[in-house]
Amino acid sequence: MEIISDIVKVQNRCVEARQSGKRIVLVPTMGSLHEGHLSLMREGRKRGDLLVASIFVNPTQFGPKEDFAAYPRDLKRDAELAREAGTDILFNPSMESMYPNGYKTYVNVEGLTKTLCGESRPGHFRGVTTVVCKLFNIVQPHVALFGRKDFQQLTVLRRMVTDLNLPIEIVGMPTVRERDGLAMSSRNAFLSAEERKQSLALIDALRQARMAARHGENHTRRLVGLVRERIGREPDAQIDYVKICHGETLESVDRVDAHSVLLLAVRIGRTRLIDNNYILEEV
Repeated sequence: MEIISDIVKVQNRCVEARQSGKRIVLVPTMGSLHEGHLSLMREGRKRGDLLVASIFVNPTQFGPKEDFAAYPRDLKRDAELAREAGTDILFNPSMESMYPNGYKTYVNVEGLTKTLCGESRPGHFRGVTTVVCKLFNIVQPHVALFGRKDFQQLTVLRRMVTDLNLPIEIVGMPTVRERDGLAMSSRNAFLSAEERKQSLALIDALRQARMAARHGENHTRRLVGLVRERIGREPDAQIDYVKICHGETLESVDRVDAHSVLLLAVRIGRTRLIDNNYILEEV
């Protein structure tokens, strides 16, 4: 595996790979790799000839009061994990090369970014779509893999690729969970032992809602109320949102069906956690 920080060098390598008929797969990350990221890399290894993983803590998707400075960074550890997962090129650009002095250009997907995380984190998805579009232009992948845990992000990126006619297949992979059901996230490391216990309210609430739906409850208002009640029992939990939306449009629905996704964002202490699941699917 090569570790490359130079944008032009990575771009040239990927152009050469395309010209030689190789299928390029990209897994974008912000580092602090865990099993969720590694599962994407291992799947990417199966789907192409050249696997590129990027590590870039993107400043434009963090708000002024968010944890950009505190976000965990350990390139040596991440590089070893990426190597073991079969990565060919680990792309680790500097902030100055991605956003040079005078940078003015951003990509904005409207509508889908105004709800859910977009409502509580203004500008977040503009940062996500901009950096991912830049990575797509640098690497020129045939396929890019993302986790379904970040469901809104996945939906927004699919819209961007469709609207901008980018010849890239977007693959959404299932959420990878700890043994007790907590969705894997780099931010889980910020939880204290007590907060870690309380965080299981998210997966418990998802399961309770699914069980209620399987037993015939299809009114979203009552299902949302059930979820809020369960999470509200935890002393350090603060709900950002609980919504049931259509899986493609992210529009709220009154009654659930096979397209309905239950999405949660909850702060446990100071750590913001997200989770989701199609409400009629096993979780």
